[in-house]
Amino acid sequence: MDITHIPAEPDPTAAAAAVMAELTGLGSRSLTLPADAELDPVLPRSGGVPAVWVRAGGASVEEGVVLYVHGGGFEHRMPELMNLTAHRISRATARPVLVVHYRLAPAHPYPAPLDDVVAVYRSLLEQGVPAAKIVVFSESSGATLALSALLALKESGTALPAAVIANSAITDLTLSSPSIDANAPHDSGVDRALLTRLVGQYLGGARPDQAPQSPIHGALDGLPPLLFTVGAAEALLDDTLRFAQAASDAGTRVSVEVYEAMPHVFQVTILSERHPTGDRLLERFSEWAADAGR
Repeated sequence: MDITHIPAEPDPTAAAAAVMAELTGLGSRSLTLPADAELDPVLPRSGGVPAVWVRAGGASVEEGVVLYVHGGGFEHRMPELMNLTAHRISRATARPVLVVHYRLAPAHPYPAPLDDVVAVYRSLLEQGVPAAKIVVFSESSGATLALSALLALKESGTALPAAVIANSAITDLTLSSPSIDANAPHDSGVDRALLTRLVGQYLGGARPDQAPQSPIHGALDGLPPLLFTVGAAEALLDDTLRFAQAASDAGTRVSVEVYEAMPHVFQVTILSERHPTGDRLLERFSEWAADAGR
């Protein structure tokens, strides 16, 4: 396993405070897409599941496709925020991004959200996009679904994507990671009580110690290359580190970047132009996608 620790700039306290300000200010910031953004469908179908194509200027399906599985605790989404995030990813990777609007808990518990992600991925294959040209980008609960989808696809014998990017992932639905309690005082409102509620309504009675719903409990061999990013201050830090180590031990190529002092979903910094953390993340995502296509 390749693990890199990224220092906070200009210092941990200031960097963490700046990111917390970004997170708390999301509701008031402009989420208007840049002028070069295109929302016209790149391909006609998405497996019957609502999904939105977002393409930055110059992005081409010939380069491949990014499948974006959003976060939101399995229970909500912010379409404008998701579209702006998708635009940033499209611009960085030169690929169109397909944003999955999977069904949400508690009205639609497991396996409905997972089934939707799998269906959209398979629809890309059916429309002629090679698995080797698909990269999955995911965050938080969406990263749970992305990793679960890998296990479900592998079990069914479906060709797996070229790579997966998992940001601030929830990987163990038994909530056994020590950092859930150790880091909660430093995280952005993520604690055991919140996770217990979100995971409980997502599972809807399914067992938390079984795959594919709880990815860390699955067979992690034979997976595509995995890039994890996580904040050192996250309650979910150990969810990333434990899964990454287990996947690496199973022979999967894994790279982990731990960002000093950063709270949950600090990756929101990619929305700000010329933010040092956001710029590094976008550069890393671009490199990973490009490498996966070779």
